[in-house]
Amino acid sequence: MLKTNEIYNIDCMEGLKLIDDNSIDLVIIDPPYLLNINKVKNVSNMNKYANDLLNLKDGFDLKVLDLLIQKMKKINIYIYCSKRQVKDLLNYFSNKNCNHEILTWHKQNPSPLINNNYLPDTEYILFFREKGVKLYGNYHTKRKYYISLTNKVDKQKYKHPTIKPLELIEYHIENSSKEGDLILDCFAGSGTTLVGAINKNRRYIGFEIDKNYYEIAKKRIEEAVLKRRGNKAEKDAI
Repeated sequence: MLKTNEIYNIDCMEGLKLIDDNSIDLVIIDPPYLLNINKVKNVSNMNKYANDLLNLKDGFDLKVLDLLIQKMKKINIYIYCSKRQVKDLLNYFSNKNCNHEILTWHKQNPSPLINNNYLPDTEYILFFREKGVKLYGNYHTKRKYYISLTNKVDKQKYKHPTIKPLELIEYHIENSSKEGDLILDCFAGSGTTLVGAINKNRRYIGFEIDKNYYEIAKKRIEEAVLKRRGNKAEKDAI
């Protein structure tokens, strides 16, 4: 079993093989996928990522899910995806004895580059849980939609073009795990899920194949750990 509370600079297919079967309580993944983007001519770090995504077509290899199911105690997973992936993912889980929800993140400031499409203002999160998996949370955290601005500040700070709102990730964690549970994100990016796990007192394992994002996530995790320790020390002193 890999050491917990760590992020690893490794391909997820290789990393998953190093995790014990039936050991993960919750999976939250944001695999690379397309919304409505076209080839970008002026290449920068941000739009180079968009151009790279064009080579993925319909997104990640569903074989990853076979390994994830093997590693989870029971199926309990949030998957960020594009509209074109919804059908395939629903089909994949259709015979897995799961309940599912289609959650959405609605962005108030989407890209204006619409061409012959509707605005790319909605992202989909498919949630699958095996029968017997409890849903926690409260009236506020269990809404099926989330509305916010695209966080340009975090995009610039952490240099990741598809960063998700930390608050939304923390809702998933609160709704689908208990303190001390083990959370896995095998497409960790800038580390949002792992920071959420730290903030909510969960253990975590993350994989990120891109060395640059791995280093950013490591630094962000270190900052989150120090902040949590500081908050705890202040609370203990009161």
